[in-house]
Amino acid sequence: MYNTVKEKLARGEKVIGGTIDTPDPKIYRAMAKAGLDFLWIEMQHSPMTYQEAANLIWAGHDLPVVPFIRVPDATEGDIQKATDIGALGIIVPMVDEPGKVENAVRFAKYPPLGVRSHGGGQYRDLWGNDYRGTANDNIMVVAQIESPTGVENVDRIAAVRGVDVVFTAANDLSSFSGHPQGSPGHEALVEKIKEATLRAGKKLGGPVDWLNREGYSFFQTLSATSMIPRGVKDLLNSLQNPPSTS
Repeated sequence: MYNTVKEKLARGEKVIGGTIDTPDPKIYRAMAKAGLDFLWIEMQHSPMTYQEAANLIWAGHDLPVVPFIRVPDATEGDIQKATDIGALGIIVPMVDEPGKVENAVRFAKYPPLGVRSHGGGQYRDLWGNDYRGTANDNIMVVAQIESPTGVENVDRIAAVRGVDVVFTAANDLSSFSGHPQGSPGHEALVEKIKEATLRAGKKLGGPVDWLNREGYSFFQTLSATSMIPRGVKDLLNSLQNPPSTS
């Protein structure tokens, strides 16, 4: 087992990932050194290419952070490329029906669990010569619920074999449902996802603001480009307002 995120979740620990929406390897490495458990490479809402994503993953190959990719869709081509370049986590957006995440599992796993073909890639240089025999145990699939339709089908989605985490996309759930975050309507949808996920024995994910919510263990932070100005502001504040020594 070399997927430390999967190991930590199995031990009942919480994991936090930083979001990468830029192809700059220096930013990737800086985030990888910050103490995060995984990096969420954003390919649904960014123009990043798989070659650029591959360069990021390789840039962090000597650092103890696990690469995840949010693919644009659960297509065979997207998932094949993501796994071939070494991602150990596949985040599937807009899961409204179980069939979508069933396909993601099939394309992410080698036979007999799936239909992933034995192509080339940098995965062996990253994870070892025994990768073919170990990949199925290490690659994780995360299903994102973003709409009321996904909530309606969450019991069947969470029950799909091979799904490791069900993730509540709080902002999109608000957008698609029309219920503001924190409102009773939004909270009812969130609670339904939680109950179904935990009942299925899967891990529950959400935004890092929910770190102290009961039942959640897999969290996403803001993007790297949003975290940088926060860090600069914190530094300036500490310089301008040093702690009292009295």
